[in-house]
Amino acid sequence: MKVFLLYPDHDFDLEQELPSNHADLTQDLELNTLFNAMAGGDDYLFKAARHVVLCGTNDLEVIRYRQDILRDCLKHPDVIRRIYQIPIQAMEAKRGKWLGIFTSFPSGILTSALTMLEIYVDMLKTLKLLADAHADEFESSGFRRFFAMIRQELDDDYFALVDTHLKKLRFRGGVLVSAKLGRGNEGTSYVLRESDFEDRHWLERVFSRQSPSYSFTLHPRDDAGARALGDLRDRGLNLVANAVAQSADHIESFLRMLRQDLAFFVGCLNLAEHLAQLEEPIAFPQPAPCGQRTLSCLELYDVALALTMNRKAVGNDLSADGKDLVIVTGANQGGKSTFLRSIGLAQLMMQCGLFVPARSFSANLCRGVFTHYRREEDATMESGKFDEELGRMSVLIDAIAPDSLILFNESFAATNEREGSEIARQIVSALLEARVKVFFVTHMYEFARGFYAKAARTSLFLRAERLPDGRRTFQLRPGEPLETSYGADLYRQTFATDEVKSLSPHLESPAPAEQSRRPGALSDASA
Repeated sequence: MKVFLLYPDHDFDLEQELPSNHADLTQDLELNTLFNAMAGGDDYLFKAARHVVLCGTNDLEVIRYRQDILRDCLKHPDVIRRIYQIPIQAMEAKRGKWLGIFTSFPSGILTSALTMLEIYVDMLKTLKLLADAHADEFESSGFRRFFAMIRQELDDDYFALVDTHLKKLRFRGGVLVSAKLGRGNEGTSYVLRESDFEDRHWLERVFSRQSPSYSFTLHPRDDAGARALGDLRDRGLNLVANAVAQSADHIESFLRMLRQDLAFFVGCLNLAEHLAQLEEPIAFPQPAPCGQRTLSCLELYDVALALTMNRKAVGNDLSADGKDLVIVTGANQGGKSTFLRSIGLAQLMMQCGLFVPARSFSANLCRGVFTHYRREEDATMESGKFDEELGRMSVLIDAIAPDSLILFNESFAATNEREGSEIARQIVSALLEARVKVFFVTHMYEFARGFYAKAARTSLFLRAERLPDGRRTFQLRPGEPLETSYGADLYRQTFATDEVKSLSPHLESPAPAEQSRRPGALSDASA
């Protein structure tokens, strides 16, 4: 039996290696906040969410397959959680009763395997009852196939046959073993025989003609004789013990796979319930093939921020169809980095089949998602901060492929603006030539203005909105880059004195162009 809830034609490998850049993605996009919300304190759910999200797919059919299954899960959360508890209960029962690992004797292995088979069969019966009761309520092809398999493979005749075999394998009437005499009159060719003695009516047992036989009785203190008889019994039971243990392993493998696939969807249910409490919208995205350049959304918000604040986050609308470069500039603390993170999170969530944090979302799939974020100063670094940035960029260049997505956040700002702008320009130009989709949040005016001057139809320029009184709306609007990021607003908020307030008109004025562009000039972000 197969589960096939994460892929339509093969199983998901929960032990597969994560992408080489998973640590940077987790840090820069604050993915652990998302995983913790999906896990709800359960380590197994955390692991499942982490692997499925980070090992996303760019196969359109797989994503749609998972989306349909998730829609069913959202409609019937109670049924999904009840099914998910079945393999968990089975694993807990095994920890409490499985003794096979402590013995190498066939009789001990058989006893333990029979105990586990009886438990597993009871779990399968529960699963069959749920399938019979709720199968017709599900609409996705994945669940319809799953429930059809359960109802077909686990019918009443199957359970009746299994119960009969389990009863016989207890050998309450003793073990019937045949053997041949070998060299030196040693036993050989031991075969376990089926006895119909237990199946007979008691009158038949009493009055039926018995085959002639010889018997002997062991003395209660004859330990050697008991060991010899035990050895004979084990030789007869050896093949049966292995077969029963393999049967138990087969059912356990199915239950483990059921738990693994459902763990992701249970995590999705946990996340959906959490966001519903915050009254945040969710939507199933419309994915497009990798080769297209599609991106549009309504009320896209940073789900990590909403989960951290435990309240609604500001959303953004975006129309970037046909764009392969998006440069974001504007006021300090205006929501630029938050917006960038929301783009990366939504892309990863879409490519694993999850809903996205938005009113609506449509984007092309990517062959990989990469981040290059500014890092805090590390006193243990052997080289400078700028060298560290270039080193990470070199690693990304080796890993990135055409039709990937890369998110830059304040990259290459560790040097003077002219040098940082030139390096950023050359790197971004090379990435665009290689058909890599680029989002770049920056305070480097020369870099942003240089691309803006080209007026390329495939470029979009966004600016963090700032009201005339200096307040931030945390929303981004299309707009050309400005020479200031209004760092004076932050200075005034932090050191609010009458003297500073009286100077505020001068502090908010953009710096002259020649001053901001001279070599070594500091931008507002650096001040």
